[in-house]
Amino acid sequence: MGLREDLERYREVGEEKREDLADFIQYGDLGQSLPDEIRIPIKIVDLPEFAYDRLDKGGIGQGDPDVGDPVGQPQPQPGDDGDDGDEPGEEGGDHDYYEMDPEEFAQELDDELGLDLEPKGKEVIEEKEGDFTDMTRSGPDSTLDFERMFKEGLKRKLAMDFDPEYVKEALKIEGWGPDRAFEWAREENINVSKHWLDEQYDAIPADERTTWASIDEMQENTRHRSAAQKIKEEGIRHVPFRREDERYRYPEIVEEREKNVVVVNIRDVSGSMREQKRELVERTFTPLDWYLTGKYDNAEFVYIAHDAEAWEVERDEFFGIRSGGGTKISSAYELAAAILDERYPWAEWNRYVFAAGDSENSRNDTSENVIPKMEEIPANLHAYVETQPDGKAINATHAEEVDEHFGDSEAVAVSYVNGPDDVTDAIYEILSTEAE
Repeated sequence: MGLREDLERYREVGEEKREDLADFIQYGDLGQSLPDEIRIPIKIVDLPEFAYDRLDKGGIGQGDPDVGDPVGQPQPQPGDDGDDGDEPGEEGGDHDYYEMDPEEFAQELDDELGLDLEPKGKEVIEEKEGDFTDMTRSGPDSTLDFERMFKEGLKRKLAMDFDPEYVKEALKIEGWGPDRAFEWAREENINVSKHWLDEQYDAIPADERTTWASIDEMQENTRHRSAAQKIKEEGIRHVPFRREDERYRYPEIVEEREKNVVVVNIRDVSGSMREQKRELVERTFTPLDWYLTGKYDNAEFVYIAHDAEAWEVERDEFFGIRSGGGTKISSAYELAAAILDERYPWAEWNRYVFAAGDSENSRNDTSENVIPKMEEIPANLHAYVETQPDGKAINATHAEEVDEHFGDSEAVAVSYVNGPDDVTDAIYEILSTEAE
């Protein structure tokens, strides 16, 4: 095996050492990633190589040949007493990062969690002509669907055509004539006119008009060809086209719609939202942002922080803010509604409204204000994530009230995250609700 094959093998081994996506979401360092570049740690496996020491000094047989020079005296090394070098085992192995864009992240998360969210196109950005699949009764000759017209004429010919020699024999049955033969033809679904039968009967000599004693005898001794057999043997000389058979093809008008999405992230920043709760919010919201960025053509994000009041913030400060005020969740939904109405019309944007906190809220605010506001804001999905790593407080009832009110609604998801192990389950619950 050559060096090139070794290099490829070591790269494959390094790739296999990449952190599992679910483990990365639950426990990994999300802060190393950017909104458009997700960085997942991998263990570096270096290719072995020879190192050449350019400082070619010392050694037996070299240097000043003075008698009595010591040979092979050990030199001080990093880590010896009095040296500042690191102790063995202090540092872990080197790491690199596997970088993926949001599209790849979304695909891998679909595979990992069994998701199948299909983005909806909203804003029409272009109308163009598609395939010539639609039909009209008029149009230029160049668009006439001749194949369809021929098929319609052929079906008519098969329905109307008959074997004239066979029908003529019915006129030779004793006691029959054009009237009786016409009745028989109608019973047999033979499409022949009375006028034609009159003409053929007049042309039959009188002694031949009693050739057959009965219809049974005539059928036993006369070959009957179907219309299809007749066409096969004789070919087609004429196809009866009609004006109503004409159809003209024209292109289907295809609307190309851009898949736009706006995600409103709402977070409780009141005094009760301590560091561990904030971290669980970040671990849940950040992968959701990456996933939806990868799924849609154009993704925008709004970040709203609230205690008793709400205000819009930048993403960089969203997860770290903590205030000392109380909590009024409805203030965030009022601000979200105003921002969505002003910047992101429902007709042009897919909307997701994700809120998170420890479920503590002002008295009656959930039932009287938050739930009605959620019902008023059109969105693909509303979600609330409750983070309670240290056990639930007595007055932390917001998530339960929302869950009880909306039940199994496909427009609202409620998830409970008590620790990192619950994060991927919460993400699945949120995204699979909208997918349904």
